[in-house]
Amino acid sequence: MQETASWSPLTRYASLVGTGRDEMLADDGSVRSQYRPLVDALVAMPEAERESRFRSASQYLSEAGVHHRIYRPGDADEEEREWPLSQPPLVVDPAEWAGLEKGLVQRAEFLERLLADIYGERALVRDGVLPGAILGSNPEFLRPLAGQGLSGQPLIRFIAVDLGRGPDGRWWVLGDRTQAPSGAGFALENRVATSKAFPDLARQMNVERLAAFFQRFREMLHGLAGGDMSSIGLLTPGPHNETYFEHAYLARYLGLLLLEGGDLVVHRDRADVRTVDGFQPIRVLWRRLDAEFCDPLELFGGSRIGTPGLLRAIRSGALAVINAPGSGILESRALMAFQKPLAKALIGAELALPTIATWWCGQKAERRFVEANLHRLQLASAFPPAATAQPVADPVALDWADALTAGGTGVVAEEIAALSTAPVFIDGQLEPRPVTWRVFLSRDDRGWHVMPGGFARIADSRDARAVSMQAGGRSADVWVPSRETPRPVTLLPRERSFVRRVPGALPARAADNLFWLGRYAERCEVATRLVRLYAARVGEVLPSGEIDARLEALLAEFGVAPDAMAKGLLALARRAADTASRIRDRFSPDGWRTLDELVELIQEAHAEKDEDTVALANQILTRLSGFTGLVRENMYQFAGWRFMQCGRRIERGRMSAHIASVLLAGDAPEGALEGLLEFTDSRVTYRRRYSVDLSRETVVDLTVLDPLNPRSVAFQVNSLVDRLAELPGMHAAETPDLMSRRIARLKVRLQTADATEVDTAFLDRVEADLGLISDLLTERYLLSSPGARPDRAAPE
Repeated sequence: MQETASWSPLTRYASLVGTGRDEMLADDGSVRSQYRPLVDALVAMPEAERESRFRSASQYLSEAGVHHRIYRPGDADEEEREWPLSQPPLVVDPAEWAGLEKGLVQRAEFLERLLADIYGERALVRDGVLPGAILGSNPEFLRPLAGQGLSGQPLIRFIAVDLGRGPDGRWWVLGDRTQAPSGAGFALENRVATSKAFPDLARQMNVERLAAFFQRFREMLHGLAGGDMSSIGLLTPGPHNETYFEHAYLARYLGLLLLEGGDLVVHRDRADVRTVDGFQPIRVLWRRLDAEFCDPLELFGGSRIGTPGLLRAIRSGALAVINAPGSGILESRALMAFQKPLAKALIGAELALPTIATWWCGQKAERRFVEANLHRLQLASAFPPAATAQPVADPVALDWADALTAGGTGVVAEEIAALSTAPVFIDGQLEPRPVTWRVFLSRDDRGWHVMPGGFARIADSRDARAVSMQAGGRSADVWVPSRETPRPVTLLPRERSFVRRVPGALPARAADNLFWLGRYAERCEVATRLVRLYAARVGEVLPSGEIDARLEALLAEFGVAPDAMAKGLLALARRAADTASRIRDRFSPDGWRTLDELVELIQEAHAEKDEDTVALANQILTRLSGFTGLVRENMYQFAGWRFMQCGRRIERGRMSAHIASVLLAGDAPEGALEGLLEFTDSRVTYRRRYSVDLSRETVVDLTVLDPLNPRSVAFQVNSLVDRLAELPGMHAAETPDLMSRRIARLKVRLQTADATEVDTAFLDRVEADLGLISDLLTERYLLSSPGARPDRAAPE
């Protein structure tokens, strides 16, 4: 180890490590055995190669769009932050891991029994082991589900435990995560990214893989659903949740439906998913939504992201939920003050993994002790905050004195834990930073299983007492080396033969978002073409006339002002990107990354005072063309793709008809015909198709009626006819509904029209017909009653 000790980054790091525990260096400054292969590899690696490896990991995370949202207390805005992966990984000694694994399994069994008693016989309260106020004053004790523990079924099946190591080298439990534990998906992405940086080293050290853990978890879900994977969903609060990326990622990785509360409806005692094919039963939900928001009928009445009647389906036994609503009570810090008597009563033994010393201030003696020792303790809320509570900007600013005087039921005092440090590269130098570790466990019929790793959270400063991703902390992969080569595990089926199946039913919400993504992307393109047309005229210093007034009026309809064009286009691009972010589980990562890059492009242009509008418009159109190509070439062309195409064709057809109507109204002003050709990108085609000068009839024929021009109105309608015929429930032999009749008549009208007939009234009628078809499609597939066949009266 003489060579290792002489490595300058390590020498500097050793000088920075304080008197506490460090994960990489022993007390005598030597490298701990589990870190030696990693450190030796870093020593032998040129600095340029090391930085290149780190960049490859960061590049992967960036290209995969891995991110989380940051919320600032008191600020309505939110910030999307790229997932901050630090290097190197935290390495755990294999022998130490074996003991930790046993302690974690024991803790999971303890928590399972504790929750069963809280929502069952409540013998712990009856026998005086647990004060009743800890349940009665707890917002996480859900009275509508007070008897769910009597069923005998486990109420928790997927949990996380936060660990920290003290100066004496022992691991301490800092908290339990049982409400809707986050981070498992980020742990997976950390592993993929770190493996790109150190693929050879991960193999050499026999790092335990994560896939087997998720395979067991998926098999458990499969068993609960009776073998039907199509009836398993992941319930998310939606795209504005801080860990929504993880929800979409895990749903895709495990093959689950990604569902929001509005996707579900409870019929009698059964939960169903609204899909474009009608209602489909759902039997298992992996809940990532706080319990309070799940059911506005029986819990928080102001919830707009829950499902009315969901608790009824849970109580009936028709719906299994991972974890059960109400399991968040296990996150109460007040329970940590009673760990020893609770463990003795429930499992007859002490817990191998202790918690940090905690005093519940609802007891007189404990409250007096806390008041006398406030200088060396930290105060915290005894119960999980209500999901509807406003976040507190600074916990220190809370009036804990008033809370203690009022009886202290809602307050605990905790020992101030000194966290161990772990190495992290910052600006090319190794720095020691406080670290905590989140470990995940899942339960099946064989018991509890521990993910061999999880992820570490690294503080942003050396003297941090707590580590939070919201407060700017970093994440690190956790490696558990093995003495044996890990068995390759994949979540893909092992059978050599296969049966090609069409994808499962498409939730109505996903179809709605895909439909509007097509419309918003097309709307952005239409506005950009108008901007380019208008800016080109201004740039050529052409005489201002009626055509410019008409173009300004059209731009105003899109919210684009002549003196702030980039600002208007930015709003349109953001709308498309935000819609794409809602369907990341069904959409090509390259596609929504293209839209994100488009937003960044316009933001940069908007920040410049002397922007070249025509050049910006050309760049936007190039990006949108790339997006369209990715959708056409990369997206699986089934139901979701068809709804997106319907949205695109309806929007392009409506806007083309409307713009033609405005430009050609009355006596078309000078420049109107050229402008319409430019807008539809049909100048070259016009010169090849017609051997005459510009005339209203020829321009109308090409831009409105020509079925082979991909920018004409007729082309959009013909394409829309094909896509509508492929939607669920559309059968050629059946009596056509109003939507089918409308599109068929519109197609015939455009096929049989003569260019001389196409006036403003004709174009306005086409626009109105496409608008009605959009409404009818929405009513049939995208609203609250999919499968209904709207046949409302409408003029034909």
